[in-house]
Parts: sequence; structure tokens; C-alpha cells
Amino acid sequence: MAGGGGFVYGEVVAFSAMVSIECMNVGLNTLFKAATMAGMSYHVFVVYSYAIATLALLPAPFFSRRSRALPRLSFSVLWKIGLLGVIGSSSQIMGYAGINYSSPTLASAIGNLTPAFTFLLAVICRMEKVIVRRRSSQAKVLGTAVSIAGAFVVTLYKGAPIIKASLSSSTVQLNQSLASSPTQNWVLGGFFLTCEYLLVPSWYIVQTQIMKEYPAEVTVVFFYNIVVCIIAAFVALVTEGTSPTAWILKPNVALASVVCSGFGSCLNNSVHTWALRIKGPVFVAMFKPLSIAIAVAMGVMFLGDTLYLGSVIGAVVISIGFTL
Repeated sequence: MAGGGGFVYGEVVAFSAMVSIECMNVGLNTLFKAATMAGMSYHVFVVYSYAIATLALLPAPFFSRRSRALPRLSFSVLWKIGLLGVIGSSSQIMGYAGINYSSPTLASAIGNLTPAFTFLLAVICRMEKVIVRRRSSQAKVLGTAVSIAGAFVVTLYKGAPIIKASLSSSTVQLNQSLASSPTQNWVLGGFFLTCEYLLVPSWYIVQTQIMKEYPAEVTVVFFYNIVVCIIAAFVALVTEGTSPTAWILKPNVALASVVCSGFGSCLNNSVHTWALRIKGPVFVAMFKPLSIAIAVAMGVMFLGDTLYLGSVIGAVVISIGFTL
């Protein structure tokens, strides 16, 4: 009976949590794009969203049972959390810059490379062992490759339309404004997003190492948020200065995006850290290709986008990759 409960906790709950987080991230990326189109600086956006995430987790170090049962934070753990903050803030700034210059869809597409980068880095850091003759190693390699292939099918192959677009006037205006953003530069955006998804695997590896030394997810994420907020504030002050125009939030889509992103970031980092502790970096990275399929599905359901054959085929291939 205990074994069955362990399976549910380790497999079903982890799988459901990661799928939910990817759904949430696609929505948050779209909200961020809307906020920057309303004139908000993405540097300031990172500062405010992580400040909210820090406040949301403020009670965590004092009330977490796991934290009370563990020894005091050592210099080794604190140093790694600082490194994690540098990697995390850099990837966030790069990622938001990339979305600002391109689109959330391109961000999801380039994120497809995360599993491959994470798997290679985990093998180099000896967190994953690849023994060619073992079926478990073969399944990991094959599953990662199939998921990535499916994501690229969604991205690169359109095919015949299955469900045609049915757009309201407000949705048409939103899509036109997203497509004609004055700062749109797909080459520069792609460069920033590639840099982000080269940093994300490093974040997974360092966070997994921290969990081995100090397995208190919420407490670690709390201190991580503080570090990211401080670094992002310094960067924002250098790039934006102290002009009130850049820092004052108006009660519009920008404010809503910051609040949603703050709580979303808090939940996202906590779930990722928990999953890294119980399943490892490769498992977490495997869910990145799923985001492009989620972006397509949300576009069809909520924005009235056209559903194409390539999206369906790619989603099926991604599902096959998860089952291997």
C-alpha cells in the first residue's frame, strides 16, 4: 500500500503538477507581452514580480516544518543560492527581453531545446548515467528526442486547417496589435530566448544540488527570490534610472500582469524545486516541449485561432515521448 502511495506521489502528482505549471507559464508569458505593449519596462516587470513572490513566501522560513528539522543554512548552501539567483535573474531578463522583441510562441518553440541541454549537462555533472544497453537509459534518450521532435513539428509544420478561426472583434484587434508590435525583432528576440534556455538547464542542475544539501523547497525559493529581486532592481536602476514614469504602475493590464506573474513565479519556482528534488532535472526539463502544444491549444480555445493538422500531429508525438 505504501508503495502505491509512493508511486502516486512520485509519478502522478509530479506529472500533473508539471503539466499545470506549463499551462500557467504560457498564460503568464502572454500577459507579460500585453504589459510591455502597454509601455512597461521588462526590467521593472522582473523587479516587481519577484518582490511580490518574495512577500508571498515571507512566512515560509518561520513556519516550514522541514526547515525547522534541518540544520542552519550553511555558507555552501547560501553561496549556491546566490549563484542560483544570478542564473535565474539573467535567464528571466533574457527571456522577457526575447518575448518583448518577438512573441510568447517563439519562446515556447525555442524552449523545446531545454530537455536536450539539460540531459547533456546532467550527464556531464554525473547526475544522469547513460548506459547504452540499459532500457532505462534508452527510454530517457528516446523519450527526450521524440518530445523535442514533436514540438518542432508543431512549430515548423502547419498542414491543413482542421478547426478554422472564429474571432471576435476584440480578439482580432489583440492579434493585430501583437503582430504589429513596434519593437518586434525576431532575430534579436530569438537570440535572447536562446540565451535564456541555455541558462535554464544550469538553474535546474544548481537547484538540484541545493536540494541534496538543504531539502526545504519553499525556504530555498524564498531566499532565491530575494537574490533575484536585488539583482533585477540593480539592473533596472542602471537601465531605466529613477524616473517615476518607468516605476509607477497604473491600474491597467500592466498591474494585473505583475500581480499574476508574482504569484505565478512563486508557485512556478516552488513546484519546479519540489520536482527537482524528487525526480531530478531531466524529468523537469522534459515538460518544456509541452508548452508549445499548450500555447496552440489555448490559442484555439480562448483566442479563436485556427487549429492545423501539424499541431495535432506534433501534440500526439509529444505525448508519445512522455510515455516512453
